[in-house]
Amino acid sequence: MKGLILAAGRGSRMNALTRDMPKCLTPLAGRPLLDWQIDALRAGGVDAIGVVRGYLAHSIDRDGLELFDNPRWADTNMVQSLACAARWLRAAPALVSYADIFYPSAAVAALRAAPGEIAVAYDPDWRRLWSERFADPSTDAESFALHGTRVVDIGRRAASLDEIQGQYMGLLKFTPAGYRAVESYLKSLRPDQADRLDMTSLLSALIGRGHRVEAIRVDGVWGEVDSAADLAVYERWIAEGRLAAPATGAPASRS
Repeated sequence: MKGLILAAGRGSRMNALTRDMPKCLTPLAGRPLLDWQIDALRAGGVDAIGVVRGYLAHSIDRDGLELFDNPRWADTNMVQSLACAARWLRAAPALVSYADIFYPSAAVAALRAAPGEIAVAYDPDWRRLWSERFADPSTDAESFALHGTRVVDIGRRAASLDEIQGQYMGLLKFTPAGYRAVESYLKSLRPDQADRLDMTSLLSALIGRGHRVEAIRVDGVWGEVDSAADLAVYERWIAEGRLAAPATGAPASRS
């Protein structure tokens, strides 16, 4: 199984923290977020890892990684970064990870074993995390509704917290057939529409076209890093023993 980390964007909401480095190199407990992702992917059974670079691409350069580049990172969204690794995604199943998250290896293993052509990891207990990140848990929360294990709604601004059955974590899986569905949808869009397409909008469109998206429940500790305040939350978790940092690993970049 391959793993693909989408790390092309700057992460402008991080402000000065990403002025001189890509968001994926932001340190948490002294380790770049990229290390957290690579360690979890490998421990979860992923044997080949690729990274899609963009902003300050030269900063991400490590032996053992397959590197892809999105030269249009500033003008495109995450789905176009995904497409930069199309040759990988057409050839074999792949787990796809956002570059600003951390998650347990158990989430990777569960997603690897997920049935179907497209699957996403989600947190059913999302309000606990959101209440620590935001004064109002409805802030930044998007719709997520299931019918059995099938996702039927994702990515909208929810009218009520009651219609949110979980939160999509930014960790998903495509088989080659699933990625062919992505390419088919992209071909139906104008270039400017494809450039603006984000991942949850893509998933919502695929669901609307009748494609099944499986939902894989994750109960372990995970987090999303969108701000310095988020980092402070997770550093506190580490101090309290609620979160363990990766213990080993080579530096995530070299100059």
